[in-house]
Amino acid sequence: MKKDYYEVLGVSRSVSKDDIKKAYRKLALQFHPDKNPDNKDAEEHFKEVNEAYEVLSNEDKRRRYDQFGHAGVGSSAASSGGGQYGGGAADFGDIFSAFNDMFSGGKARAGGSPFGFEEVFGGGGGGGRRGRPSGGIPGTDLKIRLKLTLEEIAKGVEKTLKIKKQVACKECNGSGSKSGATETCQTCHGSGEVRQASKTMFGQFVNIAACPTCGGEGKIIKDRCTSCYGEGIKLGEVTVKVTVPSGVEDGNYLTLRGQGNSGPRGGTAGDLLVVIEEQPHELFSRHGDDVVYSLAVSFPDLVLGTKVEVPTLDGAVKLTIPPSTQPETMLRIAGHGIGHLRGSSRGDQYVKVNVFVPKDLSHQDKDLLKELKKSSGISPTAHNDKNAKGFFEKARDIFS
Repeated sequence: MKKDYYEVLGVSRSVSKDDIKKAYRKLALQFHPDKNPDNKDAEEHFKEVNEAYEVLSNEDKRRRYDQFGHAGVGSSAASSGGGQYGGGAADFGDIFSAFNDMFSGGKARAGGSPFGFEEVFGGGGGGGRRGRPSGGIPGTDLKIRLKLTLEEIAKGVEKTLKIKKQVACKECNGSGSKSGATETCQTCHGSGEVRQASKTMFGQFVNIAACPTCGGEGKIIKDRCTSCYGEGIKLGEVTVKVTVPSGVEDGNYLTLRGQGNSGPRGGTAGDLLVVIEEQPHELFSRHGDDVVYSLAVSFPDLVLGTKVEVPTLDGAVKLTIPPSTQPETMLRIAGHGIGHLRGSSRGDQYVKVNVFVPKDLSHQDKDLLKELKKSSGISPTAHNDKNAKGFFEKARDIFS
């Protein structure tokens, strides 16, 4: 989940624009890659700080962020993988170049910064600027948790979910305008960004920010929709069907493309991430695609053998307990486990046999047990003595 921009900069929600700038400068200098070489955490903090500043330093974007959260300002520069913020914020390559001028006194090597975009982020952009996306600001992703029983996981299930998310405004069809009319921003001439160069004691600093007039979109909406206040999105509730295959595990997730928050003013919708939460079962424990059930059997039934009815994920089945079954024995019921995630077959169910020891006995039952105890056939001592004798006899034969 994305961090709150105010928390990233360490300021309150009522802080002034000047205080936001001061907090940004302090953190940007603290986490700049030149001061933290080979420090991946510092790089991530540096990106987060720049991303937060690009929103909170812009009055229009800050207003939308305060009202709608991340859904109101679209995808972040960090998540878009390039140097853009929702179609017009600062390019990270230019930001790095400006900071390099500050730290090196304007002695950056020819062709860009002294370390290069690839050296900081491992390639993929070369500091070049990516084009601004058309058709509004992309929507954000949503994440929900889906609780499933072991029975549902065993065979797979289809669920119908009701979720609350940002949807396109019906009054303006998501455009943000009553009439759908727009015009090119005269401040940035459609680029969505403005540049301002300033000289400091560290050298020249070039600030590239979202255009304050159009909020970084390059266009101005005419006749703002009064229902969504020109955002093109509103909070609504939708119904989504999710098909969960058999064999999923706790923590697995399904990605539903385009089912997340709708983007402001016609932007593409984000994705919906459905995270699986496996509920504990009162009878079975899961081991991969196999399940284990513990069965308590009386001593006479273990000795003489019997047939019992045991529960499975598919219903009760008959199970034969062979004579002289030892405690802790695992009996297998084939094909009654969890369906394989990639395949049509299923795992197995294992029945762990344990001896049942009663806590309360009648006097008659106790007398019967006392008589049974006198029998040499059930005494472990007799069996141990017999086995020991056999061992010594074999040893004597070997060494004689």
